[in-house]
Amino acid sequence: MSIRTPESPSEPGASPTRRRRRPGPFTLLVLPGLTAVVGFAVFMTATGRLTTLLSPAPSTNSAVVADGAVAEHVEDAYVPWLRAAAKTCTVLKPSVLAAQIEQRSSWDTDFATLSGETGIAGFTDAQWRIWGKDEDGNKRSSPRDPVDAIVALAREDCALAKKVTRLKTHGTVTGEPLDLTLAAYTVGTDEVTRAGHVPTKARTYVTAVKALFPRYKTYDRVESESSGSGAASAVLAPPLTSLVVTSPFGIRQHPLTGVTKLHTGVDFAAPQGAPVSAARQGQVVFAAMTKAYGNRIVIDHGTIGGKRLETTYNHLSALQVTSGQSVDAGTVIGFVGSTGLSTGPHLHFEVLVDGTYTDPMPWLAAGS
Repeated sequence: MSIRTPESPSEPGASPTRRRRRPGPFTLLVLPGLTAVVGFAVFMTATGRLTTLLSPAPSTNSAVVADGAVAEHVEDAYVPWLRAAAKTCTVLKPSVLAAQIEQRSSWDTDFATLSGETGIAGFTDAQWRIWGKDEDGNKRSSPRDPVDAIVALAREDCALAKKVTRLKTHGTVTGEPLDLTLAAYTVGTDEVTRAGHVPTKARTYVTAVKALFPRYKTYDRVESESSGSGAASAVLAPPLTSLVVTSPFGIRQHPLTGVTKLHTGVDFAAPQGAPVSAARQGQVVFAAMTKAYGNRIVIDHGTIGGKRLETTYNHLSALQVTSGQSVDAGTVIGFVGSTGLSTGPHLHFEVLVDGTYTDPMPWLAAGS
C-alpha cells in the first residue's frame, strides 16, 4: 500500500507532478544526535579515553560495606589517624569519626560554607581555637588539614561525651552515651539537658551518622583485635549477699516505657530493705534521688588497668552515704527499694569504664 501525497497545482496543459517529500522527524531530530554520539565514541576510542570513561573510578581505601559498596574519598593515610584519635575516649570508634566526617563534608578537603565551617570536619574559626592543634607536626594548625581535623573532632566528641555521661550519672538525661554525644555535637549539651534525652531536632543527625557506621566497620576491626577487650578480672565484690539476675545487661524492651534500648546494668532480685554494699573502695560522687533511677549512688573507684572504674546502685529505698564520702568494699551504702521507674524491689547495678556502660558480670567475683 502506497502513501499518497498531495499534488502541486498544475498549469493548463501540463502533466501533474509529485510534490517533493519533506524531511521526517527522524531526519530532523534523531539522525543529527545519533551522528554526534557515534562521532564522539569514535574519537574517544581513538584517543584511548572511552575505556577510562566507562570504568569505575578506583577507591582510595578498602573499607567495604556488607552490600559491596565502598567507602569513598578516604585516603589510606588517614586510617591510622582515625584509629589513634578514637582512643581519646571509650565512646568513640574509628567508624564513628569517619561517619561524622562523611555526613559533614563527604571527605571534601575544600569543604566550606557561608557560615564559616571549613575542612572535612566543618570547624568554624571560633571552634578551631578551642579544639584545633598541629597534630601531624607540619608546623601548621588548620581545619583544612585532614589529620588536624580528625583528631580535633575526636577531642570535641570526647569532651561532649564526658559532659553527657555526667548528666546521665546524675539522672538528668537518659539514653545511650554515643547517641547523647552525637546529639550534643549537633544541637549542644543545653538542648540535650532540657530534653532529658536525644532531642527531636537532633534525631535526624544521629540517625544519619549511625546509618554510615557499616561503611567503616573494617576500620574498627583492627582496633578491637589489637587492643583487646579490656581488664575485667572480677575486681568487684558482690553488692548483695546473693546475686540472682532477673534482667541481664544488653538490649531489651523496658517493662514500663515499652522502649527497646540498651539495659545499661544488671537487675538483681532482692527483698525490700535488703542492705546494699559498696563493691570496691572508692569515693561517692553522687547520692540523690533521680527521676528514672530513683535513689541512686555512684562510686568512683579510681583507675584500674589504665581505665577509670565507676559503679552505680539504683532504685534504693534509702541512702546511707553522701556525696564526697569515702567508702570501703562491703560498706553498707543503702537499702533495696523500688524508687524511680521500677516494677518492684530490686537492685539495678551498673559498671562504667571510662564513662561507658559495660556488662557488670565479668567484673564481679561471683560472675567469674
